[in-house]
Amino acid sequence: MSYEVLARIEAASDDIFLEGIEAERIGKVADATAKRMKEAGSIRMLQPKEHGGLEVHPREFAETVMRMASLNPSAGWVHGIVGVHPWQLAFADPKVQQEVWGQDQDTWLASPYMPAGLCVPVDGGYTFSGKWSFSSGTDHCDWAFLGAMACNPDGSMEMPPRMLHVIIPRTDYEIIEDSWDVMGLRGTGSKDLVVKDAFVPAYRVMDGDAVIDGTAVREYGRTETLYLMPWSTMFPLGITSATIGICEGLLQHANDYQRERINPQGTAVKDDPYSMFAIGDATAKLQSARDSLLANVDRMWDLVDAGKTPTFEQRAAGRETQVNAAWQAVTAMDQVYARCGGNALRMDKPMQRFWRDAHAGLHHAIHVPGTVYHAATLSGLGVDPQGPLRAMI
Repeated sequence: MSYEVLARIEAASDDIFLEGIEAERIGKVADATAKRMKEAGSIRMLQPKEHGGLEVHPREFAETVMRMASLNPSAGWVHGIVGVHPWQLAFADPKVQQEVWGQDQDTWLASPYMPAGLCVPVDGGYTFSGKWSFSSGTDHCDWAFLGAMACNPDGSMEMPPRMLHVIIPRTDYEIIEDSWDVMGLRGTGSKDLVVKDAFVPAYRVMDGDAVIDGTAVREYGRTETLYLMPWSTMFPLGITSATIGICEGLLQHANDYQRERINPQGTAVKDDPYSMFAIGDATAKLQSARDSLLANVDRMWDLVDAGKTPTFEQRAAGRETQVNAAWQAVTAMDQVYARCGGNALRMDKPMQRFWRDAHAGLHHAIHVPGTVYHAATLSGLGVDPQGPLRAMI
């Protein structure tokens, strides 16, 4: 692992931090940051080499996202989400790969995958309409992956339901500019998208279940370990990495603040054994969250690299570890922030922004523990979960 992108981020760390303040103010990743990310190759880390990508190990991707998020939470979040889309496009139809990357290999794709659209079959493809929320980084993207439900020719939904991933150019969707007024991750610019009766050729549509269970990439014929990794490992990886990285950023700012701080009792915080214990305990738990996420992706990589196809039970166990890592990191961060005193609440201190952004990260659907823990536990008991318990696993 070369960590070239990480080195470029480190070299610009001071500027990236300041640009995070600007992102919070304007409600999207600053243009300077997006330009910097393109020059560094941030979004090309998982992109295929034939299209100018770096094809790095997913651990390197995760560690780079963590560092970006520790400096600029919104940029780290966009790095983690938009950065995974080239991985999936790598096993889409070659025609759409050429459309997206043929003129500019730094073209970014937004999302979300939430199936909020309807695809009605017509000659050569589909008529596509819908509205989606939470399109992170969308101002800097020229294409999008959008989730949809497959319909019959009369417009009624197919039964049983079938989810699709639709690849669509920006010319075919509208960004709702005033749709992102939130308390956390403000700088991600995760605005709403609207599509009205767009025609989508069949080659730009992927079967959602085939993407998630690995059928799509195997039918495509990719043999690289990177692209044979499960979607349920790769898609959550960037999101959880960003969340952990934001927590690491808060810890750094808290330590800088606490170094010379005197508490209301007139005692230097560094001489208060109770605070030192609590902060040390939280720091260890945050490190554990980081290590568990990275070990999880290493474990899955080794399995796939050995020529094995991960079972549902293994995928569910991986998701359980990933979800737990996010919650453990944010819980640990809460223990640190709560011991930084009243001045840590001031808007001119960066800690409050990192605290808000980390908690916003837990609201992503990929971090909801209920069905994931349920499915992983049942699988461990030899039961094959069905229905909603298989979602995003």
